[in-house]
Amino acid sequence: MSLVHLRSSAPLRRSLILSSPLLLRTPQNTYATQTGGSSPRRRNVTVLSDDGRYTWGELSGREKVARATQQSFNFMIVLAGAVLTGGVFTLLYKEVFSPNSKTWQFEKAVERIKNDTRCTNLLGDKREIQAYGENTWSRWARNRPIATTIEKDQHGREHLKMNFHVSGPRNSGVVFVHMVKAADKNEWEYRLLALDVKGYPRLVLEERHDPKVDREVKIFGIRWK
Repeated sequence: MSLVHLRSSAPLRRSLILSSPLLLRTPQNTYATQTGGSSPRRRNVTVLSDDGRYTWGELSGREKVARATQQSFNFMIVLAGAVLTGGVFTLLYKEVFSPNSKTWQFEKAVERIKNDTRCTNLLGDKREIQAYGENTWSRWARNRPIATTIEKDQHGREHLKMNFHVSGPRNSGVVFVHMVKAADKNEWEYRLLALDVKGYPRLVLEERHDPKVDREVKIFGIRWK
């Protein structure tokens, strides 16, 4: 009698095990339990947090406004940088590299002095000749400014007047430059290029007289013609 009872109860126990949801866990059920639930919440896009990870179509109306504002701001920054860079290069060209700049004319005058044998005979080897401007009151100033003025005469012509110091192994001196640019021209022309060395006659490298402006102008304590 007990044997029959055990045999008849075995299928019932097996059916209970198979039908129980707590005892039967398949790999699919386990995966569904681990990965189930809601997806991570999407971060709102603002002007400061927009990193471009969402496409335009995924953005709400407010988020589109935020992205447009950010892109407009970035464009203005790039545009301002381009304008500033262009201004710096323009100023650098006008003040240094342009043939009409004071720096350019200073370099050309120094080159003329170094390449003139009369000047090197007084100053010394041209490789050792140095050119510099006036001393300043500031002990911290490294550069010596070149004494330069640009003015217009009654005929509308510009006059560039400049003087600077030169020194070599033998002597030191002062170079005087006077250039004129006509109103209808874009190039400077020499009226005077001369070197004064104390104890020696003036060396004149360029001197041109113009009857239209044949008058004396006193500048830097020197009388110019």
